[in-house]
Amino acid sequence: MYIGLGIVLLVAGLVLALDVITVDISYVNDDALGTILIVAGALAIVLSLVVAPPWRRDRDRVVHHYDDRA
Repeated sequence: MYIGLGIVLLVAGLVLALDVITVDISYVNDDALGTILIVAGALAIVLSLVVAPPWRRDRDRVVHHYDDRA
């Protein structure tokens, strides 16, 4: 879930930082807001990969196989 949020923040930050869409918000610097969103998006992606890597989730699962043939 946080990877998706990180991608959205990253794309929104790149749009603002690279002036793809010019937005005139008074008292807000578009380049600074874009940089903040890029950093927040990258941080969300990295933290989501560190907290729950896919190889660690499968290792904790225990599967018991029983042989009922007697």
